[in-house]
Amino acid sequence: MNVAQKLISSHLVSGTMKAGEEIAISIDQTLTQDATGTMAYLEFEAMGIPKVRTKLSVSYVDHNTLQSGFENADDHRFLQTIAAKYGIYFSRPGNGICHQVHLERFSSPGQTLLGSDSHTPNAGAVGMLAIGAGGLNVALAMAGEPFWMVMPEIVRVTLTGAFQAGVSAKDIILEVLRRMTVKGGVGRIIEYSGDGIKKLTVPERATITNMGAELGATSSVFPSDEQTLAFFKAQEREGDWTGLKPDADAEYDEDILINVDEIEPMIAAPSSPDKVSRVRDVEGMPVRQVCIGSCVNSSFADLMVAASILKGRRIHPDVSLTISPGSRQAFRMITENGGLADLISAGARVLECTCGPCIGMGQSPATDTVTLRTFNRNFPGRSGTSGDRAYLCSPLTAAASAITGKITDPRDLVKEPIKISLPEKYTVDDSMIIAPSKAPEKIVIERGPNIKPFPVKGALEESLKTKVVLKVGDNITTDDIMPAGAKILPLRSNIPAISEYVFSKVDPAFHTRARASGGGIVLGGVNYGQGSSREHAALAPMYLGIKVVLAKSFARIHKDNLINFGILPLTVEEDVYDSIDPDADLEFPDLSKEVRESSKITFMDVGKGKTYTSEHGLTGRQREIVLAGGLLNYVRGK
Repeated sequence: MNVAQKLISSHLVSGTMKAGEEIAISIDQTLTQDATGTMAYLEFEAMGIPKVRTKLSVSYVDHNTLQSGFENADDHRFLQTIAAKYGIYFSRPGNGICHQVHLERFSSPGQTLLGSDSHTPNAGAVGMLAIGAGGLNVALAMAGEPFWMVMPEIVRVTLTGAFQAGVSAKDIILEVLRRMTVKGGVGRIIEYSGDGIKKLTVPERATITNMGAELGATSSVFPSDEQTLAFFKAQEREGDWTGLKPDADAEYDEDILINVDEIEPMIAAPSSPDKVSRVRDVEGMPVRQVCIGSCVNSSFADLMVAASILKGRRIHPDVSLTISPGSRQAFRMITENGGLADLISAGARVLECTCGPCIGMGQSPATDTVTLRTFNRNFPGRSGTSGDRAYLCSPLTAAASAITGKITDPRDLVKEPIKISLPEKYTVDDSMIIAPSKAPEKIVIERGPNIKPFPVKGALEESLKTKVVLKVGDNITTDDIMPAGAKILPLRSNIPAISEYVFSKVDPAFHTRARASGGGIVLGGVNYGQGSSREHAALAPMYLGIKVVLAKSFARIHKDNLINFGILPLTVEEDVYDSIDPDADLEFPDLSKEVRESSKITFMDVGKGKTYTSEHGLTGRQREIVLAGGLLNYVRGK
């Protein structure tokens, strides 16, 4: 078997490992972050279980640390007290971004990790099967339930050769995105192999597995080998290490070969991570903002790469450079070795150890200016500025461009490969990770006024006659459906309030129109719902009464979230999509009967008198969930 198959087979509790068939796997660890965790813990609490049943569960605060009102601070108190009561570790605000801290302090080769954040596959860098999912799936995993998914195909990416000067792991994953696109990984796990991985450190591997989420992949994974062992020794966690490699005769569903020697510095243009070209092809474009950090490219090694280029230099006077360390460990270490002084001396602005600008939580760029970011996403408006021009690149390209004030191939400044020696011993201080209470019965959960009851939906209708309230194009993201940012994210535990912003960037009148029509249908194109795992992009539309989403195809996590909240996802052919008008009245005469008995759902365009056919593609279990009106109803019914 290959590495992915070994991880799945060792946790398989239902189904057979045949691509396309539904399987269930046991979950060893879970993680949440505060933008999704508040709702996940409300869901867990509703199950009435006294303590989590995983080997380890961790609650991180890393998204909403900007406390411009009471909401975020109140929710942090809720998260800390609920963690203490239910057996969950709590990583305090300022300790770092969930994926970086989890990699450093909790990751474990051979185990499974389910996280309420789409970049959870970051931990695949050490040989974990790490999967992003909606908060309700994570709540069920904490309750001891398995995680259900369709068995993915396994794609092997074989790396050969070594980096030339100015090239890094970020350029590898950008090359993979250039080849596979943002929908090329749907229904797949990407497994990395070849002589080229032997020199890739764990932080470099994490850069690659993290951005596998941008492919739409279920997960990405590396073997657990000598590089992994060295990382665990340096983190004083050698006892958590175990080796994990593919068998010599392992088979894969597809093979991709990348010669690292031939990779040049790459860059993703606005506004999609797969609009990738060489930096040489766009160099010279004026830059006004450069941001280094987020849950990718924020490790000690990444920050030191930037510091080594900036040392003794000054950033261009037209450039604002921000640094967001991924963890307090990395922050302390660049402070102690002088790297931070080099960054500050160059003119960098140092931010908290949080997601920050990546999710539009501050540092939104100026109007009609280029912002260069080492982040993983550049979806339209994600930065917080409408019509933003956000490019994705490596820390080397970012630092070089900050100096020159224009997009710059780092090879113009870096003539030899920069070698950052990883420490033999990291600075270990877990004092900002709070263990669960030894007396949970004494814990009183603190709830601020922004925390509202969890909304529920009734069973699927026998028949349905409703209106298309919105028609959108291809690659609609969860940022388009449920925007993030400093204004909206504090409302994540208040579904009535946050629902007012559903599709607000696409159609500001959507909320009003959906409420007036009593809900309705959304019609989408290819890869509907790509991006973040935020279940609010399904939960808030459900609250508004959205019953069905018709689309040419769906992103994996969002489709699961729609099912979890009782919204029926149906795929239609392109000619059907083209034929339906934005305000069409549609009728589903035998909706629940067809969901129960068939793979096809028929519906009629009342105005045109035309009948169409769609596919739901649901497994038997998923049918029952939709018929029940969502996963919570289904679980309660059992």
